[in-house]
Amino acid sequence: MLNIGCHLSSSKGYEHMGKEAVGINANTFQYFSRNPRGSKAKAMDIPDAQALVKLMKERSFAPLVAHAPYTLNACASDQGLREFARNAMKEDMANMEYLPGNYYNIHPGSHVGQGPEKGVELIADTLNQVLNPSQATILLLETMSGKGSEMGSTFEELRAIIDRLEVPEKVGVCMDSCHLYSAGYDIVNDLDGVLDKFDKIVGLERLKAMHLNDSMMPFDSRKDRHEIIGKGTIGLAAIENIINNPRLKHLPFILETPNELPGYAEEIKILREAYGS
Repeated sequence: MLNIGCHLSSSKGYEHMGKEAVGINANTFQYFSRNPRGSKAKAMDIPDAQALVKLMKERSFAPLVAHAPYTLNACASDQGLREFARNAMKEDMANMEYLPGNYYNIHPGSHVGQGPEKGVELIADTLNQVLNPSQATILLLETMSGKGSEMGSTFEELRAIIDRLEVPEKVGVCMDSCHLYSAGYDIVNDLDGVLDKFDKIVGLERLKAMHLNDSMMPFDSRKDRHEIIGKGTIGLAAIENIINNPRLKHLPFILETPNELPGYAEEIKILREAYGS
């Protein structure tokens, strides 16, 4: 079965998101762990989280993804911003323990002129203060497009971060198709070559989820602009190759395309029909 869903609003609660997902024939979804542009998280509604866990078991959901807010920067030059990122991650990860066995996705951060090596050092230091061996949640580092001083646009940077972690077994990777293509990884013409490179540098066993997006921008543009599936420079055929690739087809795929629920439902329908058994 194709494990596919989309990004949903958490404003009405966990169980509501699960029911929304079921309503568009999804069996996973993503949501922001807190306001994506703000600082405060809502108080954890434990019964609501338990209701979602029950629904997920009944409907055989794949793991879901909680996305950290864009404002977190684990390698900021300002110590206060790094502390904010660390504290927000700690709080989010504690809340995720009420939804055990799922994923918490972060953008690695931007080194803001300090250089990639310093960025790696600061990200790893932040994560070492967040992760613990007993947690039931896997933190995912997202592959990025490489705009500005953004970290995580190369497999080598992701590997360097992981190599500095004290509990690396609690960290995986979430690929983003739009970001990969914009960062210069040719998933349209050489998907297997890209996966071979990732396996050699990071290890495919660490790949836990994928953001499935088309791109408004050309190959190797270093710009992050998501597009509806089949309407961008990646194209429907390449997206179909991704979901049917033997090394990827088991993953949870999350749509982050510029859509509302009806549009997501149509994309899910198209991709389910294109998915091989």
